[in-house]
Amino acid sequence: MKYKEIFMKRAIQLAKNGLGFTSPNPMVGCVIERKGIVLSEGWHNKEGIYHAEFLSINNIKDEQLFLDCTLYVTLEPCVHFGKTPPCVDLIIKKNIPIVVVGIQDSSDKVKGLGIKKLKKYGVEVIESILIDECRILNKRFFTFYEKKRPYIILKWAQSDDGFIYSENKKNNWISGVYARQLNHKWRSEEDGILVGKKTVLNDNPKLNVRKWFGKNPIRIFIDQKLSISNYYFILDGSQHTIVFTEVNKKSQYNIEYIQISFKKEIINQILYFLYKKKILSIIVEGGKKTLESFIKENIWDECRVFMCETVLKSGLKAPEINGIVSKKMNLDKDKLIIKKFQFKN
Repeated sequence: MKYKEIFMKRAIQLAKNGLGFTSPNPMVGCVIERKGIVLSEGWHNKEGIYHAEFLSINNIKDEQLFLDCTLYVTLEPCVHFGKTPPCVDLIIKKNIPIVVVGIQDSSDKVKGLGIKKLKKYGVEVIESILIDECRILNKRFFTFYEKKRPYIILKWAQSDDGFIYSENKKNNWISGVYARQLNHKWRSEEDGILVGKKTVLNDNPKLNVRKWFGKNPIRIFIDQKLSISNYYFILDGSQHTIVFTEVNKKSQYNIEYIQISFKKEIINQILYFLYKKKILSIIVEGGKKTLESFIKENIWDECRVFMCETVLKSGLKAPEINGIVSKKMNLDKDKLIIKKFQFKN
């Protein structure tokens, strides 16, 4: 591995510590190195507090060390004032001579302006170090700004004979305990979780992360006529919930009612609202109709399917989906298959 890649790899490793906590900001890691020795490192760990570059720079008390050091950062430093001041200005102020950037920021407020300003003030900028890895790190962030919608993960568990639900197995799990725990971990990593009305009626899900540590996702569901009663967990107000409906209803504590037209394409209306709300990523957990709506429109980025040994014999058939298999793994008696979307002309 090349010299610069070693430190960028460490910066990527640090950035991953922010997974599930930084949205709508990206995950960013930073390493400051001098003569092959790491002087400081840090990562952005929560939206609204200091960025990785600031934390790394602030750890160094002897300012003479900045004069011949190199700063490695996974994403182009910010150049605008938000809840925190621009990292570019701090880098320039400290006279850091070399900045190595993993990938350019594609958001409208940055988009090359941070790199341009650094160069203007005499900083040597080295770009595109482990660029593919840095892009994967912030796949949610890049999808959001480039496609103007959240990063979409489709997820379901299916029986050995290809069903996702059966009346005969109501309220019984198809997948095993490890698969369910992993699913809760996934929920903690994304901004929202979307289900259809039938999933609520059939399963009465809580859609939280009770089997993992982390924040609960925003619950999102579709209920055209508002036929779901307060008996169901999804309307208990325990976490932020968005209901898409054709009914004009006033929002209440932790429950936001959004009126849309069911005579038009529903998915695009939902995604437009979520984009405006700066929701960077969602997991779509069902049901079959909802999942197939995303598949039919080719609006998804990743699909995670648990293939389980349970046999249902009858019920709802699992959706069919194409894509590139990017990962396979076993979890006890279940098999996980992850696919990436592949565009076809």
